[in-house]
Amino acid sequence: MTKLQVRAFLFQLGSFAILFILGRFIIAAYTGLTGFWIPITAFVVATILSPQFQAVKTKDGEKLFMKWIFIKGVKIIG
Repeated sequence: MTKLQVRAFLFQLGSFAILFILGRFIIAAYTGLTGFWIPITAFVVATILSPQFQAVKTKDGEKLFMKWIFIKGVKIIG
C-alpha cells in the first residue's frame, strides 16, 4: 500500500469511528431503542453519512479524492 492509500484508509476509519460513536450516544439518548439495536442503527447511520476516501493514480501522480453525501461531486484532497 502506498502512503496515500494508507492515509485514505485512516481518514475513512476515523470519520466512520467519530460518526459511529456520536450516533450511538445520540440514538441511545433520544430514541426508545434498547439492546443491540443501538449499535446496529449507529452502524447504518455512520456508514451512510461518512465520507468516502480513495487514492487514485492519475497522469499527474497519485491523488487523494473524497466523496461525501453533503458535497456535490468529488473533491481532491491531495
